[in-house]
Amino acid sequence: MLKDKILLIILLFITVGLLAQNDSLSTKEIKKQNKLFKKKKKTVYNDTLVLSNQNILVGELKKMDKSVVVFKTKYSDSDFKIKWHKVVEIKSNRMYLISLSDGSKIKSSLNSNKNNRKLILDSGVNAIEEDLNNIVLIEPIGKNFFSRMTIDIDFGITLTKANNLKQLTSNLSTTYLANKWRSNAFFKTVLSSQDGIDDINRMDAEISFQYFLPNDWFAQINAIYLSNNEQKLNLRSTYRAGIGYFFIHSNKMFLAATGGLAYTTENFTDDTPSKNSSELFLGAGFNKYDIGDLSLLTSAVIYPSLTDKGIYRADVNFDMKYDLPLDLYIKMSLTYNYDNQPIEGAEDSDYVFTTSFGWEFN
Repeated sequence: MLKDKILLIILLFITVGLLAQNDSLSTKEIKKQNKLFKKKKKTVYNDTLVLSNQNILVGELKKMDKSVVVFKTKYSDSDFKIKWHKVVEIKSNRMYLISLSDGSKIKSSLNSNKNNRKLILDSGVNAIEEDLNNIVLIEPIGKNFFSRMTIDIDFGITLTKANNLKQLTSNLSTTYLANKWRSNAFFKTVLSSQDGIDDINRMDAEISFQYFLPNDWFAQINAIYLSNNEQKLNLRSTYRAGIGYFFIHSNKMFLAATGGLAYTTENFTDDTPSKNSSELFLGAGFNKYDIGDLSLLTSAVIYPSLTDKGIYRADVNFDMKYDLPLDLYIKMSLTYNYDNQPIEGAEDSDYVFTTSFGWEFN
């Protein structure tokens, strides 16, 4: 069991490392960007933000994502994080990759019209005006590997004298965002011991790859793992591939649905033979992040079996995260798993509710 967990952790990091590449840049462009990186320390940026209270910031626009602008000035000890709706004017001569709410992407400098809060985007072929509210992502072209990656690490500990309860929860997750695709990976554990009852051991892990298609469509593949002694699962491995669509994709939230085919292998903790099955899957995901320092992320997937008619299972995940200073955060998470026909002696459902304290690297 421990060996399986170690292998999964290694697989998560290898996968993200393999996918981390400048997917939209040619060899010539990469060499050009590398030369720029060497000169970066000597470069003085004059990107400009004008805020709704008429304050003006001059410095380096590092990115805008999930309705938050990250901006660096020479006089600040740390980067400013500013809500996108507070920005009324933005100017920069550098080139950026800009994602719009309709799913299209444009490479352009930044020059907004202060009279109507519109951004003038010039791709070199034609120039258009786009409302600032329709901008989902702004990212400087040629960013290095670590600037595209976000890593979250959090832990939760429970100790009680009664019944000698000891519980440890942990979560390691990472996201890598490229110009045309996104990769996510996470590894969660729950370890609990208490006098008079069996120990609880649970592990959730997932690796996903999402490729963005035109008009808010995307293709997606996932590798999902679950180990849970409550349901007598030594390891359930699910591999799925499908296509999805963003019904809402803005700088305030996204709502998406996915569907496709899955293949699942289950190994059990008792003498029950291993089980393989082919399945359909239908899922939905919702992420809301324009509510102050709070963000909500929830997803639900149902798997009707193609191999055994009448059998289905479902997975539901919910995360509520509150950002603190110094890139710290507190988080509450709920994970629920259901199987309408579990093996003999196993529970048909299991859930885990955790609260944890963590740190985000971005």
